[in-house]
Amino acid sequence: MSDSSLKLRMMIVTALFAAIIAVSAQLTIPLPLVPITGQTLGIGLAATILGSRYGTLSATLYLIIGAIGIPVFAQMSGGLGVVVGPTGGFLIGFIPTAFIIGYYLEKTGFTVTHAFIANIIGMFITLTIGTIWLKIVADLPWRVAIASGFTPFIIGGIIKAFLAAWVGIAVRKRLTSAKLLYATTT
Repeated sequence: MSDSSLKLRMMIVTALFAAIIAVSAQLTIPLPLVPITGQTLGIGLAATILGSRYGTLSATLYLIIGAIGIPVFAQMSGGLGVVVGPTGGFLIGFIPTAFIIGYYLEKTGFTVTHAFIANIIGMFITLTIGTIWLKIVADLPWRVAIASGFTPFIIGGIIKAFLAAWVGIAVRKRLTSAKLLYATTT
């Protein structure tokens, strides 16, 4: 396969994963300040399957699409106001999260165990950035910010980390064996 053909394929897959993140964002359980969404599962899948480079590009593309106003964020919201608003830190946190998950897997190996560890680390990155941002932007006391932006998401985050690891590695293996994804592209 030519280099330009491979790059085109990876750009298409990157865009596809941005769309998967957008669709997963609509799986929402509303809570008072920060809803539980499927976005983090989508981010985990993108990074687990695509690795650091293309997983991060997927997360970045998703954030850009939402920031320009296309309603891809939770509850069909979009716009720069969402990105700079109280929950914007969680969205911005997706970019380093995707990079760290993919990077960890590239350095340790694409196994379910390593993917689970990487996705747990990613969960804590997203929650930490999001909670700090929530505290600052909403001018909340630390206790309230942690109770609203961190604690309620730990159990769900662990479950989503396991799903992203298990499904992500299975899909990655199938895409690689079908020559639709190349280990050298990550």
